[in-house]
Amino acid sequence: MTDFSPQHEPRPAEKKWLPRLLLALLIVGSVAGVTWLAVSNPPATTLAAEDQSTTTTSEPLEIEAPIYQEGVEPIADAAERILPSVVQIRTTDGVGSGVVFGEGLILTAAHVVAGEDTVLVRLETGENLEGTVVGGTSEADIAVVRIDRTDVPIAELALDYKPRVGQMAIAVGSPWGLASTVTAGIVSAVDQPLGCDGGGNCRSLLQTDAAINPGNSGGALVDRQGRVLGINVSIFSLSGANDGVGFAVPIDVAYDLAQTVLAGDPIEFAFLGVVGSDVETGRAGTVITEVLEGSAADEAGLEVDDLVVSIDGVRVTGIADLASLVRTYQPGEVVDLVIVRDGEERTIEVTLGVRDEETS
Repeated sequence: MTDFSPQHEPRPAEKKWLPRLLLALLIVGSVAGVTWLAVSNPPATTLAAEDQSTTTTSEPLEIEAPIYQEGVEPIADAAERILPSVVQIRTTDGVGSGVVFGEGLILTAAHVVAGEDTVLVRLETGENLEGTVVGGTSEADIAVVRIDRTDVPIAELALDYKPRVGQMAIAVGSPWGLASTVTAGIVSAVDQPLGCDGGGNCRSLLQTDAAINPGNSGGALVDRQGRVLGINVSIFSLSGANDGVGFAVPIDVAYDLAQTVLAGDPIEFAFLGVVGSDVETGRAGTVITEVLEGSAADEAGLEVDDLVVSIDGVRVTGIADLASLVRTYQPGEVVDLVIVRDGEERTIEVTLGVRDEETS
């Protein structure tokens, strides 16, 4: 089994949060009371403005309840489609989530099942099953769990689909151990580089403001059709809870890694073989400051001082973009790099190599 590095998430839903929840409920109740009082006591100016001599009365309006139509409640529709395919995962360290993506197969975050051989899987129906951790990678934070059931609904994956910034995004999972919880927001950013400061695993992730909390990790981020856009893995927070900045591994990346795990092949990451720096002034991109000998970049003819501005049509604004985007590919895949050399823009085809420990 793949060795997973320890992570902060998930944390068990301890009883410490109960007072905070009660306080929140009290505050909500108080606000609702104030609102009711304001509505129930119209201002004196309204009464004074009425014509006291008027004797005519109006018949009460009859308002029909709205008839439900498909698409009128897109979040509810999406939740109805995806919920049967989202599971809760319990380990010796806490609670996380997972998404059924094949017969008896569950995608989750690697840190949810880190150090575990077996886990407890709770289906949307409430049934509990034993799950076996097949493997995964802590670098991409993706793992696969297998259960001995083939009748659990399989989620529809939005493979080969590029999410749009601003589109609806719905997070489904078990925040704080609360199973089958749905929150909604938008896709805040795509191809967002994270951990590219030299101190972590550089990844290109989806960003969302849909509420994600401890326990959501491994759960689904879906679109309005209930298709899985990504696997929720982390949040940026100063409080330890949702601050409106959550991240998900794009489903294309997660699915490819899962197939590698299931095939029993070693998990490898693509490697370009350049060192670069951000542009201080002028056109955005990354300036190549070094080309590693024998690397994919070297064989493709990249040179020092080349300005890389895009990869396969995705804009590159700095070295973090370039590094994180390269890691979304598999070794051996061919990409088109648009560069600027001597003031002229040109496209260079690169067959990506394999990143090893020496080139990491």
